[in-house]
Parts: sequence; C-alpha cells; structure tokens
Amino acid sequence: MKILFALFSYLFGSIPTGYLLYLKINKRDIRNFGSRSIGATNLLRLTDKKTALLAALFDVIKGFIPVFLCLELFDDLFFSLICGFLAVFGHCFPIYIKFKGGKGVATTVGVYLALSLPSLLILVLVFVAIIMITKYVSLGSLVSVMTLPFTALIFGYDKFIIYFGILMFILIAFQHRENIKRLIQGKERKLGEKEA
Repeated sequence: MKILFALFSYLFGSIPTGYLLYLKINKRDIRNFGSRSIGATNLLRLTDKKTALLAALFDVIKGFIPVFLCLELFDDLFFSLICGFLAVFGHCFPIYIKFKGGKGVATTVGVYLALSLPSLLILVLVFVAIIMITKYVSLGSLVSVMTLPFTALIFGYDKFIIYFGILMFILIAFQHRENIKRLIQGKERKLGEKEA
C-alpha cells in the first residue's frame, strides 16, 4: 500500500500544470520560452496573472494532497516526508514531459501547508519581503526555502523535518542554478518584466 501511495505522490506531483496551461493557450511548449520553466513565474512573464495564479494554486495542491492524505491514512511522519519529497521531485522532474519541469517552490509550499503552518507562514513572509525589496522572485524563493530547517529547529520539530527542510533547499537551489548565475551577473529578470 505504501509503495503505491509513494508512486501516486510522484505521479501526482508530476502533473505539469504550467506546461498544460500554456499549451492550451498558445499551442506551444513553455519550456522553449522565458526562463524555460513550467512554473507560475514563467507563466506570469509569458501570459497573465490569472493563468499564473491558477498554475501556482494547483502546484501547491500537488504538494498538499499527498502529505495530507499520507498523514491521515498512515499516521507516519517519516513516510509523509518521503511522499512530500516525491511530489516536489515529480514537479521538478515530471515523467509526463521527459523529466524537465519546474523549480519546486509552490509544491514545497503545499507540503508545508499540510506539515507545518508556522514554518509556512514564515516562509511566505520572507518570500514576500524579499520580493518587495528586490523584485527578484528567484531570490525570494531561495531565501524563503532556506528558512525551513531553521524554523523546524526553532519550533522543536522532529529531526526528520529539519533534514527534510535541508533537502528541499538543496533541490530547489539546484533547480535555480541558472537563476543564481544570473543574479550574480546582475542579469536576472525582475518581477513584472515581460518576455520580449
């Protein structure tokens, strides 16, 4: 049963929301445009706020559902973390579109919506603050996800949640490797800048 649920977590996380929305609107592969990501930020750059918000909401759901159901069905924190990781991993490397997906931030938000509301609240506050100050979504994503292991430590959560937060940061930093290069070079696009 757990093996099937783990597989479900990955396959559900793999649903390429942004890719499907852009394909429906423009009949093209979003991975050929903008940042080449299937996430909401690239959708916002290429389409409109409504489409980007829809993608972001579903990407959050992709992380929330597996962890929430896992906690309810199995009452097993460690296995819930595995399923949460598989959902985020699926978003980043979706089997349906040859393993080239998004950055994983919104799906990680969904995981923490089911796992830890205090940690999620701090993540969102940091994310919003960084974006308001710098206008860089990528920087806001990286710094906010970096708070996850620290908030788990501060709130006295299980050590596996701390390790999970570190793992999420490593995965998301890897997915943002090109953004990090552009940030260092001063070439990263700011929020609201449209693709030419």
